[in-house]
Amino acid sequence: MALSLPGEQSVTAGSSYNPVRILVRWIKNAAANRRRGVALRALSELEPHLLRDLGISRSDITDAHQATGARTPAMVLNAARARSAQL
Repeated sequence: MALSLPGEQSVTAGSSYNPVRILVRWIKNAAANRRRGVALRALSELEPHLLRDLGISRSDITDAHQATGARTPAMVLNAARARSAQL
């Protein structure tokens, strides 16, 4: 057993584990995911000619729905718009 000097903090006191912060972060992430899903569903309901005007297709929206990891839905749609602009 190690003894601590009066001015030292224990290892657990310096850790960043805070259940309240974790819960708040989870709630914020869940809300952001919900907003993203609502926006992608709204895009999928647009007419094909409006999607063409935006430079995306329905398959791009499907790809954005399935984006995981470092690829965000915005990145997928921006890449689709850039490809469309080059044509």
